[in-house]
Amino acid sequence: MEGNQSVATLIDSTTCKIQQLQKAFAELESHRALTLNLKWKQLEEHFHGLEKSLKRRFNELEDQEKEFEMKTMEAQQLLEKREAAVVAKEQDSLRRLQEKRDAAVFAIVNALGKHDKLSSSGHAVVASENRAGVPIMEEKPLDAMAAESNLEDVKGSSEIENVELKSYPQLIKLCEDMDSEGLHKFISDNRKNLAAMREEIPQALKAAMDPARFVLDSLEDFYRIEIPNLDGKKDANLLGLRRTCIMLMECLSILLTNPDLGPVSEVSDDVKEIAKAIAEEWKPKLDALDIDASNGNSLEAHAFLQLLATFGIASDFDQEEISRLIPMVSRRRQTADLCRSLGLSEKMPGVIEILINSGRQIDAVNLAFAFELTEQFSPVPLLKSYLKEARKASSPLKPGNASPTAQNEVNERELTALKAVIKCIEDHKLEEEYPLDPLQKRVVQLEKAKADKKRATEAAKPQPKRPRANGVGYGPRATNVAADKTFYARVTDRYPQYIYDRPYVYPVSTDNHGPSLLGSATYNLSPSHGNYFGNGYQYQAPYLH
Repeated sequence: MEGNQSVATLIDSTTCKIQQLQKAFAELESHRALTLNLKWKQLEEHFHGLEKSLKRRFNELEDQEKEFEMKTMEAQQLLEKREAAVVAKEQDSLRRLQEKRDAAVFAIVNALGKHDKLSSSGHAVVASENRAGVPIMEEKPLDAMAAESNLEDVKGSSEIENVELKSYPQLIKLCEDMDSEGLHKFISDNRKNLAAMREEIPQALKAAMDPARFVLDSLEDFYRIEIPNLDGKKDANLLGLRRTCIMLMECLSILLTNPDLGPVSEVSDDVKEIAKAIAEEWKPKLDALDIDASNGNSLEAHAFLQLLATFGIASDFDQEEISRLIPMVSRRRQTADLCRSLGLSEKMPGVIEILINSGRQIDAVNLAFAFELTEQFSPVPLLKSYLKEARKASSPLKPGNASPTAQNEVNERELTALKAVIKCIEDHKLEEEYPLDPLQKRVVQLEKAKADKKRATEAAKPQPKRPRANGVGYGPRATNVAADKTFYARVTDRYPQYIYDRPYVYPVSTDNHGPSLLGSATYNLSPSHGNYFGNGYQYQAPYLH
């Protein structure tokens, strides 16, 4: 308002200024040497016009200000009314809650009063014996007997919970009998519920006479004779057995290191010697690993490392040789914990360097985050490098000469690489440093092209001929084929198929192999392998072991 008053004062002083200007103009006209074309009347009209325009605009602004103040006041009043209504509702709710609470307390007090009257009048006669062995009769209040009974029930239930398991009590029996073969079969039969069962296995192992020796016995068939399937893949039952062996060793580690599971005897020296002998037997077999090892998914290497970590025998082996096995298991989720258990944290920069040089930047990024080495190995440049190499490996053919099948494979490899990079960015929250929008747009573009090609291929397929209306040339259409068909139930394997949780592709280079992993160990890779997409086994449980 003070600003408005100052503006009004200036406008009111305009007339005085005009009069002063008129005097100055008259004095100027009296001294003129030449006749001026401009008359005072014209100047006066001009200034009066400006004065009126300013006053009109000023009045408009004042009206708008008053209107705004009025609306502000109305809104403030409305907010105060709503606030008062909310406070009133809160007070009403608190009042009703207090009434209900008082009623509940009153009911409890009445019930306790009735109970006290009954307990004071009623006593139970309990038989007991004195020191001489003569039976005597003793009176006890009913509530005291109820309290003792409840205490005994609680003690009994707690003792039962310490021995039995909620979902799979069969595990206790198998572990008590040291039946490793039966345990393998039970786990394979219940593999759909593997996540829940795995939580109970450490507790079940306590029932075994010697848990460590029991787990060692379960490793007996880990390297049985492999029977390849017709498509050249490994026996699915053997893969499942090996995953179960790894899981049992992990559960034994949990039992030995988790104080909440109760006291457990440490691994004896005799058992350690047996474990060391098994490790010495497995070690040469790591020299001739398949392509899973070059892609970071080797079950054999994982089992060897888990054996060393679980039974505490890593110090009996060369640490440098052990660290060379880490790239073989870099894509498995237990890798970081395994490395810490084996005391390989200081070796991780070298392991990450090997992964980067072999074109496995995503594994390198995961390990860099796990061991807080992101300053030494910046994640974003590594991911960009991986994507660049994947695109380069995905476009070896000229666009004009590429067949539809080859082009589909190229697009599929790039799509897999993009999804892997996006997942890595999301897992480690790198969206600010590496925006997802361009990558997601490219994924949509590739998926659309893939869907279009699939529709075009299906449209190009010859359509089956339909039977004629009169039935000439074709037999009558069957209306109940299902009733006449003989259905053969699919025989399921003991171990269902699996799929790894990181389905990204690493291009396998034939001229960029790292040093041998154990002594003279080399990868058995042929140039015909090309790019490998992890393994193709479908694992039906959420836990991957």
